[in-house]
Amino acid sequence: MATRKQRTERRTDALSKERIVEAAIEILDAGGESALTFRALTARLATGAGAIYWHVANKNELLAAATNDVITRVMTDVVGGAEPREAIRTVALGVFDAIDAHPWVGTQLSREPWQSANVQIFEGIGGRLKALGVPERARFDAGFVLVNYVLGVAGQNAANARLLAGETDRSAFLGDVAAQWARLDPAEYPYMREVAAQLPEHDDREQFLAGVDLILAGIRTVR
Repeated sequence: MATRKQRTERRTDALSKERIVEAAIEILDAGGESALTFRALTARLATGAGAIYWHVANKNELLAAATNDVITRVMTDVVGGAEPREAIRTVALGVFDAIDAHPWVGTQLSREPWQSANVQIFEGIGGRLKALGVPERARFDAGFVLVNYVLGVAGQNAANARLLAGETDRSAFLGDVAAQWARLDPAEYPYMREVAAQLPEHDDREQFLAGVDLILAGIRTVR
């Protein structure tokens, strides 16, 4: 009986919540939310369902833990003494890249805005507005505008990437779209015809950061 107990304790130690979350992220990255099942987890971890349920109650809790793990890594990349504007840009770009690498994270962040991962993002961005000189009365709106822009654009970029996954060539696809825009009625769609030539070769990350900078420039006017 003592030997059996010792083996059980060793197995419980080996199968930590961190290892379960790591395996869940691997499954989510490979196949999306539908691929994440406790059966898939038990197969990957070579364990029983009971050992997993010891650490996580259900799939929703596991998804939240996996999302939190990804966003926590983003936050650790922010230098503690960084200038507030640069820190905000680092958080924003980190979230953008994280959602690009893990598209399911964007879905989770929009599905449960009250979860810990979202709180980290809001604090990482909104918590630096005071240092930028934004008055207290304006910080709520400024923080939500920034965070909603970051999550919205990052999520849309990840969705677009999934649509173009596989055999589709991004430049060729965007070139076709640009050609359609260029054929629009110039009287009705002058702007779309104007920007059509820039569409095929634009850089998504650079355009995303340009949007962050535009918002920050607007926020500075309320000081």
